[in-house]
Amino acid sequence: NAGTEADVYISVYGERGDTGSRQLLKSQKPKKFLKGQTDKFAVEAVHLGHLYKIVIGHNGLGSGNGWFLDKVVIKDPITDLDYTFLCHRWLDQGQDGGNIVRELTVTDASTFPGRQELELKRDKTWAAEKWKFQEGNTLQFYNRLTHGFICLSPDSRVDALGDKKNKYGKVFFTWMCA
Repeated sequence: NAGTEADVYISVYGERGDTGSRQLLKSQKPKKFLKGQTDKFAVEAVHLGHLYKIVIGHNGLGSGNGWFLDKVVIKDPITDLDYTFLCHRWLDQGQDGGNIVRELTVTDASTFPGRQELELKRDKTWAAEKWKFQEGNTLQFYNRLTHGFICLSPDSRVDALGDKKNKYGKVFFTWMCA
């Protein structure tokens, strides 16, 4: 019961826009969306540039409309890149949260523009900030609502009484909580 007879729709999003909702009509297989089957569809659209997400779902009609979707792979014929969107979840009103529509982000982030730049920034930020998380340091979070501090001690204790003063002299990490 992992296949579906419902009408399936997809919207593809890229750096230059989206396709809008498109029904997946003609598979290369005689019967589409069967358990364990890989279906292939051609979707005509303007070139969207690098893809970053899809929204896929069905209309919930028909007998046995629940559907287990493993993944979606989109091949860009212009750039010859493959974009993989992992789901591995049910699109079923009676299972897995009851959603019949899922928003999926690209899994192979190496195709996403700027990935290397983002990873470099993350690494530099972690290199500059990791000392705060070394053994023996106390983290303090400032709560704007109570105007007090919440302290996370090295021995895993949490002081959430909201003291009005900074007990430890230094704030290693400040998080403004509303």
